Amino acid sequence: MKRITTCIMLLFSLYTYAQKKPLDHSVYDSWQNIGSKIISDNGQWIAYTITPQEGDATLIVYNSKTQLAIPRGYNPVITKDNQYLVFAIKPPFAVTRQAKIKKKKASEMPKDSLGVITLSSEAVWKTAAVRSFKTPEKGSGVITYLQEKPQYDSTSGTLVIMYPNIADTVKDVQEYAFSKPGNKLLIATKTGVLLWDVATHKADTVSRGIGTRKQFAFDEEGKQAAWYSTRDSIKQLYYYTQDTGKIIVEKDVSPDGKIWFSRNGERLFFGTAQAPAPKDTNIVDFEVAKVDIWNYKDDYLQPMQLKNTDKELKRNYLAVYYPANAKLIQLADKDMENVLPADEGNSNYALGYTDKGERVAMQWTGHTLKTSWLINLNDGTRKQVKEHLDSTSVISPDGKYILWYDVQQRHWFTYENATGITRNISALIPTAMYEEDDDHPDAPGPYGVAVWEAKDQFVYIYDRYDIWKIDPVAKQPPVAITEGRKNRLRFRYISLDKEERYIVPGQQLLLETFNDVTKENGLYLNKKKIMMGPFTINTPVKAKNADVYIYIKGSYLLSPDIYLNNNFKKEIQLSHINPQQQQYNWGTAELFKWTAYNGKQAEGILYKPEDFDSTKKYPVILYFYEKLTEDMYAYIPPAPTPSRLNISFFVSRGYIVLAPDITYENGHPGKSAYNYIVSGARALAQNTWADSLHMGIQGQSWGGYQVAYLVTQTNLFKAAWAGAPVANMTSAYGGIRWETGMNRQFQYERSQSRIGATLWDKPELYIENSPLFHLPNVNTPVAIMSNDADGAVPWYQGIELFTGLRRLGKPVWLLNYNNEAHNLVLRQNRKDIQRREQQFFDHFLKDAPAPEWMETGVPATEKGKNWGW
Repeated sequence: MKRITTCIMLLFSLYTYAQKKPLDHSVYDSWQNIGSKIISDNGQWIAYTITPQEGDATLIVYNSKTQLAIPRGYNPVITKDNQYLVFAIKPPFAVTRQAKIKKKKASEMPKDSLGVITLSSEAVWKTAAVRSFKTPEKGSGVITYLQEKPQYDSTSGTLVIMYPNIADTVKDVQEYAFSKPGNKLLIATKTGVLLWDVATHKADTVSRGIGTRKQFAFDEEGKQAAWYSTRDSIKQLYYYTQDTGKIIVEKDVSPDGKIWFSRNGERLFFGTAQAPAPKDTNIVDFEVAKVDIWNYKDDYLQPMQLKNTDKELKRNYLAVYYPANAKLIQLADKDMENVLPADEGNSNYALGYTDKGERVAMQWTGHTLKTSWLINLNDGTRKQVKEHLDSTSVISPDGKYILWYDVQQRHWFTYENATGITRNISALIPTAMYEEDDDHPDAPGPYGVAVWEAKDQFVYIYDRYDIWKIDPVAKQPPVAITEGRKNRLRFRYISLDKEERYIVPGQQLLLETFNDVTKENGLYLNKKKIMMGPFTINTPVKAKNADVYIYIKGSYLLSPDIYLNNNFKKEIQLSHINPQQQQYNWGTAELFKWTAYNGKQAEGILYKPEDFDSTKKYPVILYFYEKLTEDMYAYIPPAPTPSRLNISFFVSRGYIVLAPDITYENGHPGKSAYNYIVSGARALAQNTWADSLHMGIQGQSWGGYQVAYLVTQTNLFKAAWAGAPVANMTSAYGGIRWETGMNRQFQYERSQSRIGATLWDKPELYIENSPLFHLPNVNTPVAIMSNDADGAVPWYQGIELFTGLRRLGKPVWLLNYNNEAHNLVLRQNRKDIQRREQQFFDHFLKDAPAPEWMETGVPATEKGKNWGW
């Protein structure tokens, strides 16, 4: 009887298993993810959003006794007294969609609402048409929100100041800001500035007249305030304290510079900028030439200048004002644009740096050399610290040292500000401080800085696996505080306090951990393992006053959910999103290893369908970029992608997907891709369940280039999809990355394209690695995505590939999504390309009928009417 029961259960299980559906394109919109997440200071309340790919989100409010679901709630804030949860509410997605269809004006569009939950009673209060809301950063007992006027006005609204049992209002408000403790509130109206006393509910007018006021700033205690003010085009800095207000800087105050007080309130920092020359009203627009003038002496190429025009027009230079003696010191200027004060402005020192005189070389290096300076904030004097530095300097939290990594010497150095002594502080560390596995034709960079210790006593710096505690004056030998290298465990520090500037001696350090062998992820507390396994975990958020943590954890098999953990002793799963996944044939992810053609060990992620049967044959798609195995346990939702392979979708529909890691040899990126990808495909084909006659490849951007190269070198693949590929390195070398305005030469000489030489030094390498010159060898059908607004790869690269293959009579298709970027942005375009990718691979790898767009094409006369699906 027991045997019969077991058989029945097994048959039922197999039947249920077999009934799982393959994913289709209709599932995307409802698939959810966890959005924002917060926890109250006492650790008793958690709020997070569950957001579908398209549609209305839900705000979940949780504690151990209850759970509330707020439709369309987002941007939650819990007040510092743990009494209230404040949040915004979006209009229904369907309502907003209809308004867009009807092309309604901004004034007629649906508006956000505001919600407030009294946590003790769970009572929910709401109000409509709210533009913004604010709560004090460190105070409580008051909430403010700006409500739309009945007659729409984009410049102002009615400010409501809410107390537990009463509310006050101020009309015609343009800007408002709380002091950190919440004792004061600055309010800009159309006719002046009010200082609201939160305790007395009274407002004093501290500035009168029509003008623009913004960049409100308070000191830590809310006793001093400052803001930018303009009247009759004169840009001023206004200062207020102890019932007295005055203009302290008469002109050239930048509206784009940040205004802030030092932590002790003794210094007021702001930005200055010379007013631009007035526009010449005598110029007749249609009578003058419109021309960009390129000059070889320019710091930046014209496209980069044009791209950064707005940024340059807003450029400002840091200055400091001393309220006690009315002293004003200009710190930054055109010869040293960047100034970073230490110790939140309390220190007497600041770091200044510039790349002036070093910018032209960015064209072929991709970055600039910098000169750093030590600045005395009391008098503005400067002392040069280091010139021609090929990395970035930082100043220590208390301002005692300037720290940098020297790319050429491959060590960390400090400059002691009090003595002017420079020291190599990593010389005694036996392991490399540079990226050991970097395979670019450039000097490898560092792994980075973890954190400083209080009073600048020690700095903690990463190597590949461990964290080193280093004396900034190099008197004490460096000590590794972790033991990751012997087991290939990588440790990285997690800061749990957004205000943290340093750690204190004996502090327990929460460490993000990654196993370089198994690809597992986890958390350690110092050297003690908290959790480690086949999952991903995002940065935990800690309650300020309790050892309670929340984090998102998931795997390729399990949709990422939010978890609560009390002192890392008891984990509680709070959310259970995407239960519909159980209805679909999902997949598995495992590590696949083989030997590459260069004799080196290779590895990749092998994805198989959930209902995998080793007695069957499966079509195969190889998807690649550079190295992907670190994400072996990452969840891949079925979603329309920017042009990458929708792995979960294809695996669910009976494909096997291999994502190989690639290590590159300088000068031969194409051959390197061949060594790893083709060898991986042939190694996989040794398994009877991998159909070697039905293999395809797919890649986007750098992956797209590799696709284009591979089809010129092998006939192994029956179909190839290349997104935004480079086809001709000789023409792409001098091209422009229009998204930034930068020239592409650096990519080939120093960066991803890995040629390691100029076009004139090694033309044979550019030709060897350019698919265009080898197109006669192609026998694989190729689909290309190349968009006319691509800001990274010039879209004519796709055209060169398409027209070359077309001229040779090869089967090729090109998709140009109009006005789209390197990676598709618009969701409708992402959905479109996912459908076409499926049709393309199904046709060649599953012998499905070819769709119209592949078989006969879609004439331009039918564009927007017929999509050829």
